[in-house]
Amino acid sequence: MNEPDETTNQRLTRNVSELLGELRVAQAGVQILFGFLLSVVFTDQFRHASGFEKALHLAAVVLAVLSTALLTAPAAWHRFLFREGKREVILRAGNRSVLAGLGLLAAAITVTVALIAKVVYGTVAMAVVAVVVAVFFAVLWFVVPGHLRG
Repeated sequence: MNEPDETTNQRLTRNVSELLGELRVAQAGVQILFGFLLSVVFTDQFRHASGFEKALHLAAVVLAVLSTALLTAPAAWHRFLFREGKREVILRAGNRSVLAGLGLLAAAITVTVALIAKVVYGTVAMAVVAVVVAVFFAVLWFVVPGHLRG
C-alpha cells in the first residue's frame, strides 16, 4: 500500500527497508537452529547415532544452510546494488528469495524436530511429528496469508 504523497523512490526505499527488517526475524531463527545443529555433532550420543539419524541431521544442516543463503541474499544484493537504483529488482528477487528461504527454514525445523522425535520415541513418532509440523508451517506461513488477502 502506498503512503499519501509518497514518490515511487520513497515507496521502493520503504519497501526495501521493510523487507530487510522482516529478514532480521527469520535470520535469528535460522541462526539459532543452525547453532544447535552444529553443536549436536560434537556429542557422544551423535557418534552412536544410526546412519539414518545422521542422514536426517545432515539434511537438516543442509536445509538450514540453504535457508541462510536465501534469507541473507537480499541484504547482500541491496549492499551491491542500492547505489545503482535497482531497488525494484532487489524487491522482486528478494521477495522470491525470502519465500524460498522461509520454505527451507520450515523444512529444516521439521526435519530437526522429526530427528528429535526419532531419537526419543522412534520411527512412528518421527513420522507423526514431521507431518504435524510440516502441515502447521504450511498452513500458518503459506495458506493463511492467502486467506488474509481476502
